Amino acid sequence: MSGENGGMHHARRLAPPPAAIPLAPRGTAWLAAVFAAGAVGRGGIVRRAVRDVEREVGRPAFEAAVRARGFHLVECGGQFVVICNTGRMTLIC
Repeated sequence: MSGENGGMHHARRLAPPPAAIPLAPRGTAWLAAVFAAGAVGRGGIVRRAVRDVEREVGRPAFEAAVRARGFHLVECGGQFVVICNTGRMTLIC
């Protein structure tokens, strides 16, 4: 698998800025599916295990995708919680 797609294995390098990280087709589809969830359109939340995000697209690419949408990202207890709302956020406790 390292023939034509050999360069795609470098998606997790920290050298390029997060928005410029190229994703393998599988990672792109996974990320699109995350943000196609019904909760996204309703301004709700999307929760994904940190280990799944790291395996599928990597933290920098996931963070870049959240930032690009103007959403908020919280990590707690091995989970990423995306608050799919661009409004001001206040963390209470």
